[in-house]
Amino acid sequence: MYDVVAIGELLVDFACRSTDDDGYPVLAAHPGGAPANFLAVLARYGLKTALLAKVGNDAFGRLLRRTVEREGIDTAGIVVDDAAFTTLAFVTLDENGERDFSFARKPGADMLLRYDELDLSLIDRTRVFHFGSVSMTDEPSRDATRRAAAYARSRGGLLTYDPNLRIPLWKDLAQARQEMLWGLSMADVVKLSDEEAAFLWELPPRESAEKLLRDYPAALVFVTCGADGCYYAGRQGAGHVPCPPVHPVDTTGAGDIFMGSAVAQLLRTGRRPEELDAAELRHIAAAA
Repeated sequence: MYDVVAIGELLVDFACRSTDDDGYPVLAAHPGGAPANFLAVLARYGLKTALLAKVGNDAFGRLLRRTVEREGIDTAGIVVDDAAFTTLAFVTLDENGERDFSFARKPGADMLLRYDELDLSLIDRTRVFHFGSVSMTDEPSRDATRRAAAYARSRGGLLTYDPNLRIPLWKDLAQARQEMLWGLSMADVVKLSDEEAAFLWELPPRESAEKLLRDYPAALVFVTCGADGCYYAGRQGAGHVPCPPVHPVDTTGAGDIFMGSAVAQLLRTGRRPEELDAAELRHIAAAA
């Protein structure tokens, strides 16, 4: 039995560490992809996890598989494609540590994951199924993600969702909004940023969380606001928790760590999201 199974991108992030005399970034390679980051957090909390993903049969793909396995994430659902290259993301930073993304993904292996390649037995044996929107930018991974989420819901599992908007990956922002809203229509637990809430509804965090609880299946919502902390809401309470004072160096993966920590705390309660009382909701948000 698994605690959490996730579907989505597994890739290499090249993060800027400095610039040379001509202004070109000096980059360091790191394992990445929001679902994989999310599962790595859960694995470090001692939970049993598995990933449904696709990488290329290349040096980076082999390195990523070894890294995922070393993190304690089951790799049985990772497909290796001989014809596609592992997806690469290039992350440059401004003076506040905020990111600008460029992707080598035309196509990348993560986009080519097909539904018939998924090991559905992993979904059959999990308490929670997690997905995001990056795997919904293109076919066939969009179809695979949609059908996997629908399958998980039909099995009675808890669904968690992180829209994780990456504008450069979408050919059409109207379609991005449509796919993100579809994901929200499937999820019991949602984490989105204030920027994603504004993109979807042009609403501030509190009103966005209220809309999700009112108009969507979600019973537990987090809207992260960077340095301003997080607004959280559930069926039995809502509120705001501040962000501890930090000097941001690189915010890549911060939302994934938040979501993984929140889901770990939720699972520790042994309760459904709609059953959480006000004190439990605040504890989960503060811990995340």
